[in-house]
Amino acid sequence: MKTIELLRHTANEGDALTPDGIAAAVEIGGALTGGYSIAVSSGAQRATQTIGCLLAGLGEEVPGGVVVVEALRSKVEDRWREAYRAAGAGDLESLQGVDPDLVAADSEALAQGLRAAFSLLPEGGRAIAVGHSPTNEAAVYGLTRVMIEPMQKGEGVLITDDAGSLSVQRPG
Repeated sequence: MKTIELLRHTANEGDALTPDGIAAAVEIGGALTGGYSIAVSSGAQRATQTIGCLLAGLGEEVPGGVVVVEALRSKVEDRWREAYRAAGAGDLESLQGVDPDLVAADSEALAQGLRAAFSLLPEGGRAIAVGHSPTNEAAVYGLTRVMIEPMQKGEGVLITDDAGSLSVQRPG
């Protein structure tokens, strides 16, 4: 079994965390279960900075360090923003209603990022990964065909791969 704890970055301004975002990420890190083999960032500064703050709060070594999986970051972020404005909501079902091709194509592309992260894990391994919303939700959908509720900043889901059987759950 392999597990990825996929989180949305915390509060930001532009591509950097705000002081509140830094404090929130450190606090969230202090409450994490830990035992991670690797930490994964989408490559955006706000995601990598969130990972750093989470790990500072966790206070635990991550043997595989922090890796960037660029496929966890959409190459069409502006199109997601346009779909959000048109839909007036950030849930995938609403976004799918205004731009079904975006949700279909980018969900599969973003799912490749989750597959790549899983491939970096040893059997029994766990990863903490930080990305964005609604693209985290799109990645989960592309991988599992499960539509999850939009993640608020700092929130996440657990994705488990048990010999090819995938499951998604909200922690807690």
